[in-house]
Amino acid sequence: MRFALWIGCASILMMFAGLTSAYVVREAGGNWLEYRLPDIFFISTVMILLSSITIHGSYLAFKKGNEGTYRALLWATMVLGVAFLICQYQGWLTLQEIGVPLGINPSGDFIYVISGLHAAHLLGGICILLVALMNAYTLKFKQTQARMLRFKLSLTYWHFVGLLWVYLFVFFTLHQA
Repeated sequence: MRFALWIGCASILMMFAGLTSAYVVREAGGNWLEYRLPDIFFISTVMILLSSITIHGSYLAFKKGNEGTYRALLWATMVLGVAFLICQYQGWLTLQEIGVPLGINPSGDFIYVISGLHAAHLLGGICILLVALMNAYTLKFKQTQARMLRFKLSLTYWHFVGLLWVYLFVFFTLHQA
């Protein structure tokens, strides 16, 4: 199962590497709008980083047998993940307000497509968190190998999607300067 997750993450990483490479090639081709990335994307980056801390804390609490902290930090991760998506949406609205709507110029289109695909992958992570939260409340609190493995896989995916966003945010920031 871990191997399958790593293959999936590698595939996702290759897709985003291809998209950011296409961004660089298209940017060099001209007809490129220059604008500042909205500040809300910085706020969403902080949220995704905080969510990595909370999910890791939840995992450590689960391992230590601290059920209350495990559940609370799992909820915090969920809230931060949803807040990240809301910030992304607000970022897209801000792009429209500053004159960078979807479909007008490739510079904006790349931002929408790349950040939108990332948001879709994060939405998958939120679905995983929903299952983890259901398990946290419906299953007896017990550390089994199966539950530990599921939590490790969830943790790995969440960290991956978070680090992927940090890469994308840095990429966008460097290419917007």
